[in-house]
Amino acid sequence: MDEQKKGIGRGELIALIVSSCIGTGIFGITSDVAAAAAPGPALLAWIFVGIGFLMLVLSLNNLSEKRPDLTSGIFSYAGAGFGPLGEFISGWSYWLSAWLGNIAFATMLMSSIGTFFPTFKGGQNLPSIIIAIIFCWLLTILVNNGVESASFVNMIGTICKILPLVIFIIMMVVCFKAGMFTADFWGRVANNASRGTTTGSVWEQMKGILMTLIWVFIGVEGASVMASRAKSLTAAREASLISFGLLVVIYVLISILPYGALTRAELAGMGQPAIGHVLQATVGSWGSILINVGLIISTIVSWLSWTMLPAETTMLVADDKAMPKLWGKVNAKKAPTASLMITAVLQTIFLFSLLFTDKAYEFAYSLCSAAILFSYLFVGLYQMKYSSAHQEWGQFTIGLLSAAFMFACMFLAGWQEVLLVSISFIPGFYIYYLACKENDRKVTTAEKWTMALILILSIIAIWLVANGTIAIS
Repeated sequence: MDEQKKGIGRGELIALIVSSCIGTGIFGITSDVAAAAAPGPALLAWIFVGIGFLMLVLSLNNLSEKRPDLTSGIFSYAGAGFGPLGEFISGWSYWLSAWLGNIAFATMLMSSIGTFFPTFKGGQNLPSIIIAIIFCWLLTILVNNGVESASFVNMIGTICKILPLVIFIIMMVVCFKAGMFTADFWGRVANNASRGTTTGSVWEQMKGILMTLIWVFIGVEGASVMASRAKSLTAAREASLISFGLLVVIYVLISILPYGALTRAELAGMGQPAIGHVLQATVGSWGSILINVGLIISTIVSWLSWTMLPAETTMLVADDKAMPKLWGKVNAKKAPTASLMITAVLQTIFLFSLLFTDKAYEFAYSLCSAAILFSYLFVGLYQMKYSSAHQEWGQFTIGLLSAAFMFACMFLAGWQEVLLVSISFIPGFYIYYLACKENDRKVTTAEKWTMALILILSIIAIWLVANGTIAIS
């Protein structure tokens, strides 16, 4: 029986997970998906990604049940299966993913505000960056005053931002035309007038939207990360499954229904936020205003969630002695102050890079998606290892499918971003070395070989960036 305690309840956990996932990506998903895929391949891609993430959620739930002693969630699974370095790689990747995602939030937030205040138009000028930095520090201060209280604010905000999405779905159902939806269901019609769309095989179309679909699912593991703050492990497991089901329904409806209201070419050519432009084209200007207001609320609330999660990450990893103690120190409100401040400083510095790149949002969310694949991969691998040792072959298969899905995404859609993420381990491994030294633990031979391999990949990445093979602007 789970021990009941004061903490985050099931409803608040569901709000946290849904809010973490429903950020900026869903507001641009209609044009991103339509540009690369027709409705048929898009549906197949959703099935592929949905199964992959379901395997991840099932693995997390199984491991939380079988290993309740591992209260650090996905990071402790990596540690239990592959040692302190495995936990560090998982935690570092998750932390990196979280604050890179916040850079994407900042860009989209200021771009949306620019719809109403032209000074911030585009979201990448100096006034936008200054306001984004203020938001960053305000949210950091809020979380620093107590994670549980921030989660309550998050639940209220989640309700507010879901309403525009529900209205969008209803309008798309009303405007849906079956003939338009099936006109080019598999994307085999070569239409030179369809600017902004690509043609290709069903598989090529599916592959073209994988990173977009992964981006909108990031955060589904939130209940596992926050399990130590939950009232019970049962509440965390139930929240994971309920949230996953809600997200799949919302995502599929929002990305697929518009194919029955506008042509694929029209959808692909929509500006951002795409679903605002879809509503403007189908019901009038009030639709665009509604969505932009919803996007502003959505981004702020998601940014709050992803201010909580990276700080919680480093605290948990530091508690397991895979990061220096500084990263795990908490204040009187049990918030990891040092970690919050380090992360906020890095975000502040990185925000100024928006002045020097033309595709800040796409670059940030692509790196965010690639980084988190490492953390997800370790979950599947440990699920396989644990289930094999206990001869639970059904659970082993779930872990195998989860790990295979993460590998497939790394190699099929995000290999360039994965290489770029490896560069972050140059300073990362120095921090790991400090943790080892602080805890009187020697770096093993196996760990040295692993770090050497990753550092070789980082050198390759730097060389590919230098010769222009990998573009970062």
